Amino acid sequence: MNSDFLKPYNFKDNEEKIYWDWERSGFFNPDNLPGDRKEPYTIMIAPPNITGSLHMGHALENTISDILVRYYRMKGYKTLWVPGTDHAGIATQNVVEKQLKEERLSRHDLGRDKFLEKVWEWKEKYGDIILNQLKKLGASCDWSRTRFTMDENYQEAVKEAFKKYYDKGLIYQGERVINWCIKDQTALSDLELEYTEEKSLLWYFRYPLKDKSGHVVVATTRPETMLGDTAVAVNPKDDRYKRFIGKIIILPIVNREIPIIADQGVDREFGTGAVKVTPAHDMADSEIAERNQLPFIKVINEKGEIINVGVEFDNLSVSEAREKVIGKFKDSGLFEKEEEIVHNIAKCYRCNSTIEPMLSKQWFLKMKPLAQPAIEAIRNGKVKYSPERWKDIALNWLENVKDWCISRQIWWGHPIPIEGSNDTFDTWFSSALWPFATLGWPEKTKDLDNFYPTSFITSAREIIHLWISRMIFSGLSFMDKVPFENVFIHSTILTKDGKRMSKSLGTGIDPLELIEKHGADATRFGLIWQSMGGQDIHWAEEHILAGKKFANKLWNIARFILTKVGDDFDFSKPKKIDDATAKELIKKFEKLLERSEKQMEIYEFGQALHDIYEFIWHEFADKYIEYSKNKEDKETKQVLCYVLEKSIKLLHPFIPFVTEAIYQRLPKKEKEFLMIEEW
Repeated sequence: MNSDFLKPYNFKDNEEKIYWDWERSGFFNPDNLPGDRKEPYTIMIAPPNITGSLHMGHALENTISDILVRYYRMKGYKTLWVPGTDHAGIATQNVVEKQLKEERLSRHDLGRDKFLEKVWEWKEKYGDIILNQLKKLGASCDWSRTRFTMDENYQEAVKEAFKKYYDKGLIYQGERVINWCIKDQTALSDLELEYTEEKSLLWYFRYPLKDKSGHVVVATTRPETMLGDTAVAVNPKDDRYKRFIGKIIILPIVNREIPIIADQGVDREFGTGAVKVTPAHDMADSEIAERNQLPFIKVINEKGEIINVGVEFDNLSVSEAREKVIGKFKDSGLFEKEEEIVHNIAKCYRCNSTIEPMLSKQWFLKMKPLAQPAIEAIRNGKVKYSPERWKDIALNWLENVKDWCISRQIWWGHPIPIEGSNDTFDTWFSSALWPFATLGWPEKTKDLDNFYPTSFITSAREIIHLWISRMIFSGLSFMDKVPFENVFIHSTILTKDGKRMSKSLGTGIDPLELIEKHGADATRFGLIWQSMGGQDIHWAEEHILAGKKFANKLWNIARFILTKVGDDFDFSKPKKIDDATAKELIKKFEKLLERSEKQMEIYEFGQALHDIYEFIWHEFADKYIEYSKNKEDKETKQVLCYVLEKSIKLLHPFIPFVTEAIYQRLPKKEKEFLMIEEW
């Protein structure tokens, strides 16, 4: 027996060395795998932002991917897991700007070129930290194929994608109401907004009729936008207002004549049922304006200042203008009332500033022609979702998708290749090309031919539309094939009391601390053990402790068996078993092997781990090993050896370090690494 078994298992003595041995072997690279492997199994990492460090979502997501890569590698597939990072436009620019602020500088002080040099310097220093952290988790990526969404070849892919879309007539520049972040000074897509429920006030104002026959009361949460009103709208089925349709209102403060119109988009239950229409500063209002040929009057600029109203209001901030508008309505006797409400406020997903919808000239990608092939691919089962309920959610978004605002007014990112443009692409535009750009597209490379389409991708539910759906239509558009066959939406990890995990809120848990404290195997075990059935996990660290105990249990099982069998070892499956207890054990074990294989194929990782754990701890250790202690026959020893070796193979995708550590100490003449053994 190997002398290492004489002492307890210590993950700190094993994990770093084992990972180094794996990397040195070259077996993370599919080109170096032994045997005649023809069928590929490919996963693309969901590229973490270069600004990030490993969080619990990353840890779960990459544990799942690693489980599958290790499983299919042991099943004889030519496995490739491509790692990489995303340039994360706004997030990275913000990080570097914060550093400059400490030096009392802004990006404008440096100028665009010098600022971008600073960002690249920051990227070279910090950008790969998260990839090195993934190694501590045990991720068996092919690091020789690591990609970055702004490396030279990837930039060519982005330009080519834009050109192809442009040549097809799918790119246009237009003035539309978009989401504007005043703090970051850029447009954002609808999917880049986060909504928070907040207490607010709903103000009711009287708009007098031109014929002096009365007034109409409108309600708003944004009084300052009334300066840009071009109509009041009512629902044509609302009997309260039928007699007002077609009449003219004198808009207070600016004294502009605006019509009362009928539009089916008006919610009769909101406020009074009569709504002010501000086409240049509200998405829904812009649609009403387009249906009714109303003018767009922009009264808030990109700095969040009032414009186009007059000397009394121009250059005021939004909040200053709001107070002034309310005051003027009160002074003129046109203030009806105010009431407290709770409603959703749109915030920037990066800086948490309140979004200001406004009319802006931007670049757009026509979505309807791109969405239709994606819809058909999902409906026809070319892309399968698990859990299946996410299929309908993906389809609903694609069926109702609006044109995508792809331009951003930031400096760090892929420049839009149009002469005279200073805009960059939405980060998700380049991310949408990830499954094939990482393999060398637009060049016709060997990797692209061998590994596209990919086999599987896992993601959080928050980016189903931001990323997954966009990769599907991009893959179909440029490769004429879906980018992956299977989409697995993994659980969301919440705190023990059900709150969102967040470093800024003080509710985050650092997986690196867990790995340092308990080991990668224990951390992986705890993550997968809890991810069963439900979409949300209420985090409990005791499952990591259970994983740590289980790793020690495996080590002790191996020590007992190898001590018992001595030189009389045989790891092959017994051809004939006479002992009834051994026969019953093998029967249960064979069923477990069959069930585990099915569970892996349908992504029931948590259930598979539960079942394997129950068998090894209770059926094998508690019952059979106890039973075997007084038996010295060859059959018993062979059963012990067979179940031990097969069990560590079964567990290797879940807890790769301790299983590899045990395997390397088995008294077998011919062995390389457990990760390339047959599952």
